[in-house]
Amino acid sequence: MALEMRLPRARKPLSESLGRDSKKHLVVPGDTITTDTGFMRGHGTYMGEEKLIASVAGSVERVNKLICVKALKTRYNGEVGDIVVGRITEVQQKRWKVETNSRLDSVLLLSSMNLPGGELRRRSAEDELAMRGFLQEGDLISAEVQAVFSDGAVSLHTRSLKYGKLGQGALVQVSPALVKRQKTHFHDLPCGASVILGNNGFIWIYPTPEHKDEEAGGFIANLEVLSSNPSNHMVAHNHL
Repeated sequence: MALEMRLPRARKPLSESLGRDSKKHLVVPGDTITTDTGFMRGHGTYMGEEKLIASVAGSVERVNKLICVKALKTRYNGEVGDIVVGRITEVQQKRWKVETNSRLDSVLLLSSMNLPGGELRRRSAEDELAMRGFLQEGDLISAEVQAVFSDGAVSLHTRSLKYGKLGQGALVQVSPALVKRQKTHFHDLPCGASVILGNNGFIWIYPTPEHKDEEAGGFIANLEVLSSNPSNHMVAHNHL
């Protein structure tokens, strides 16, 4: 007996021109992206019967003659300059291992972070012994991607005063594809909350401090219990 399967409704055919300014097309594995042999295949595509076919579900992106498919659900692939929110998973010799929603744990070197108080000097053996006092397992940090190694692992730094250990707040995890790269990832909302949008899909929400000290960044030790007030409830009911 022949079995015929159909979609709930007919799918719109993909534009053969794939203009750079046209809105993105969503494809599933097996969809034909284009039959024009002048395009080059990129990530998420393969050639079959002189056609460029999608190998993953996602949106079609074109850069000149290169066509790739950006998966809708994937691990974070770091790029230099990205802002990330991560969690310390391990303390090693002169470095910390950080979970940043990527295939491999990221690395934060002792020499790539601000010392308490913003002191600028060479790291000593005493600093190495006190590493767990600076950051320990379970601590959350905001950082910037400094370099990407050949195996895909990411090296971080927190030298700027706006990065470092995070205080009280809530962590929300979304797909990295939902966070666009933009000029600033630190935002103050009118409801009394501030947000750090990590390119790795980790979003940190915390109460906006009453007095911002521009010279006090890089290290936070605030263990006070958050009081329940109307602004906290407003944050809980607001959607990003």
